[in-house]
Amino acid sequence: MRFLAITLIVHAPHPVTGELKSTQDRFREVIGNALLAEELGFDGFGVGERHERPFISSAPPVVLSHLAALTSRIRLFTAVTTLSLLDPVRAYEDYATLDHLSGGRLELIVGKGNGSAQRELFDVTTEDQWARNAESYELFRRIWRERRITAEPRFRPALTEAEVWPEPYQQPIRIWHGSATSRESVDLAARYGDPLFSANVTNPIEPYAELVRYYRERWAHYGHDPALAAVGAGSAGYYAARTSQEAVAAYRPVFEGHLAFQKRLGVEPVFATLEDFVERSSALIGSPQQVIEKVHRYHEQFGHTVLHLHADAGGLTETQHRDALELFQAEIAPVLRKEIPDPPWPWAPVGLPGEPAASPATAAPAA
Repeated sequence: MRFLAITLIVHAPHPVTGELKSTQDRFREVIGNALLAEELGFDGFGVGERHERPFISSAPPVVLSHLAALTSRIRLFTAVTTLSLLDPVRAYEDYATLDHLSGGRLELIVGKGNGSAQRELFDVTTEDQWARNAESYELFRRIWRERRITAEPRFRPALTEAEVWPEPYQQPIRIWHGSATSRESVDLAARYGDPLFSANVTNPIEPYAELVRYYRERWAHYGHDPALAAVGAGSAGYYAARTSQEAVAAYRPVFEGHLAFQKRLGVEPVFATLEDFVERSSALIGSPQQVIEKVHRYHEQFGHTVLHLHADAGGLTETQHRDALELFQAEIAPVLRKEIPDPPWPWAPVGLPGEPAASPATAAPAA
């Protein structure tokens, strides 16, 4: 199993103290968390893309390019690239450049995105958002593979023998499809033989497990080898300590702060108590053994081989956050790496120059 640390770069008051960091300090915090993730041995670091309050993750290629210069090993993910809002030509230029600058450490998780404010900002409607997402992905995929493109898309100007630069470094790049609630993203992933990343953070396990099952059904329907299907999954929160009592006590103020924030927004919480949150959500809160057992319970439903944790302290103190991540890498990750397999491809850049290309039977699912 492989492990990512992911941030959506939420810029909101601290859930316990109410303090609001400056925008620059919040970005510095993201940089520190990425360096910590590489130091501790995480396999990837992801940056989300949102174009509305309270997020400041509107430019993931910029953030990830900076992180590429400061790191050397960790793979760099988008979480997610909102292709329904983007010109696929411009998105290709950004990410192909980033892939070169990172030495082929880039992986994309793409998705429609959500939120009415960002749809209005980019003049995307609820009626056309799925068509935009599919068209943008399919054109982005072609640009990454073909040096000259002729296409007549619906949502951007036509292309006639167009060349888009730079040429790609990874050929092709691996693209995951992020899915929260819809079958459209799941079907698109299965159709092209791409891996799926389940959001798995808001609700109990059942709706996410249903989508993963649908993904595997559609994967087989499109004629792909079932052994090559790959799934990643999120977690709603993480805090491990030596005992479950210690973990729950430390996390309680964080949960109560987030609960109060939801109530101020008029949002009905899915999990009204910390005990319910620990039991029925995907949050990993407890002793190392309890975390291991819960990941296994989810693995029984998802068959996932990649797991993400929150990169941000999210209300924990910096010491609590670091201690919990160190405990994860010391006592939890080694067990899960041993007991749950990796994705069905090498955890490395795809098709680098000078390296033998994978055969069709063993090639990683890719864009």
